[in-house]
Amino acid sequence: MTAFKDHFSGHAGIYCEARPTYPPDLFAWLTRQAPDTELAWDCGCGNGQATVALAGHFACVVGSDPSASQIAQAQPSANVAYRVEPAERSSFADGSVSLVTVAQALHWFDHARFYAEVRRVLKPGGIIAAWAYSDCTTGDAAIDRIKDRLYVDLTGPYWPPERVHVDAGYRTLPFPFAEMKTPAFSMISHWNADQFLAYLRSWSASQRYLKATGDDPVALIEPDLRTAWGDPAQARAVRWHFHLRAGCNR
Repeated sequence: MTAFKDHFSGHAGIYCEARPTYPPDLFAWLTRQAPDTELAWDCGCGNGQATVALAGHFACVVGSDPSASQIAQAQPSANVAYRVEPAERSSFADGSVSLVTVAQALHWFDHARFYAEVRRVLKPGGIIAAWAYSDCTTGDAAIDRIKDRLYVDLTGPYWPPERVHVDAGYRTLPFPFAEMKTPAFSMISHWNADQFLAYLRSWSASQRYLKATGDDPVALIEPDLRTAWGDPAQARAVRWHFHLRAGCNR
């Protein structure tokens, strides 16, 4: 059994405030693929970003996460219920779920046990979709070089080993479902300098660096980044490499 690897509970508040949102057209597409819109399960939901987005499309959405701290930060919605429970052992009835989503969390799971659970709870024809976003760009070479210094040189050794699966677009993970061809989705946020820096601080590697050394790695690159950014109030388009895998339960 794989132990719960908790890299986010200690900074759940920062994580909730600083993370980008997912493409709205992603959820519209997933809704069209599902056999119906009765029940969606957002597994490893963290602060509930994907959970609440699904709530606009499904009659009932359940978000689950093993971290009580993350669930405590989760966004409320009238047709959303949150549960503190592991991905590999849910409280759903057999064949009750139309869509299972995993946003930026599949690399943490015990895959054999999780996929068995997905097969148990999905309806015939039900859909599982897992996505991740990896590195980002501002489109400004000077800013991106400074961000890369943080990503590679400073925090590189502090990324959990599972991060390689995110950078590989989850293609290195097993996915034992009838895989579907998926559209390309663009994940973009328009942020000022403070918002971008807050995002950099929300990285698990940034927090691990801080815990290990006592120094904030973002503070080490912040002066250069602010100089390169220019007007701190200027909003820049931040784009992520977005990866999606989706499959049908047959």
